[in-house]
Amino acid sequence: MDVFRTPDERFANLPDFPWEPKYHEWDGLRMAYLDEGDGQPVVLFHGEPTWSFLWRKVVAVLLEKGFRCVAPDLIGFGRSDKPTDRHWYTYDRHVESATSLLEALDLRDAVFVVHDWGGSLGLRIGTLEAPERASRFIAMDTGVFTGRQRMSEAWHRFRDFVERTEDLPVGMLVKGACATDVPDRVIAGYEAPFPTPESKAGAKAFPLLIPLSPEDPGAAQGQAAVDALRVDERPALLMWGDSDPVLPLDPVGRTVQTLFPKAESLTVIHDGGHFLQEDQGDEIGALIADWVANT
Repeated sequence: MDVFRTPDERFANLPDFPWEPKYHEWDGLRMAYLDEGDGQPVVLFHGEPTWSFLWRKVVAVLLEKGFRCVAPDLIGFGRSDKPTDRHWYTYDRHVESATSLLEALDLRDAVFVVHDWGGSLGLRIGTLEAPERASRFIAMDTGVFTGRQRMSEAWHRFRDFVERTEDLPVGMLVKGACATDVPDRVIAGYEAPFPTPESKAGAKAFPLLIPLSPEDPGAAQGQAAVDALRVDERPALLMWGDSDPVLPLDPVGRTVQTLFPKAESLTVIHDGGHFLQEDQGDEIGALIADWVANT
């Protein structure tokens, strides 16, 4: 198996991201993650096509509030190793690698914060694979894919674009899905892990992994996670950007809310696009800290 490892110098001078990575070995691959602070752990799962850099504003607030922040770079993203064969990437492999990290750290009473594809991973891990690790769920602009979900026309256009594009323009995708103007040096931070087309195999794989029928790979596991969520008694909070062009608040956010029958009412993040942590990260960090303190 061919594996790309992004050179360290690509990560020099990242804006507002002073933390050094730690590394976990899984199945012969190196998985990078942040582990900063003390106190109750908060695990932050990123999605497509980002990495732990997405959470930097949220992490800064949570550290100031006395939490421990753990933010993995999924295999194929960030500083983690990147198999160059798109077909290597599967829903199960992402779940297994992330679960392995949580078990190695022996996290308990953790708050799982999930976004985009991180929701399908973190919510499955927290309900089916390692429920003893999670005490609460916070989800934003995400979903669990069962093959029965309806995807927006914008998402279908995105999927088609990814499938036919050899060199995925990661920075353009992030910038286009934010509601605020993102500086060029920040966009460069999102592009840092991906200097070549071969390094982007994981980012190209994620949209194509979403099951579009109940018979597709991953659909049954997604349905099992949905069934588990609907009877779960743990506290949950759902946030959604009011300007998400990929997974719109209406109807997607309102529909996802129904997966959490015990959840607080959905919190709308104003001037928040799909990458609402980029748009309103300070606000989101404060909301997480306050909600955890009061549950």
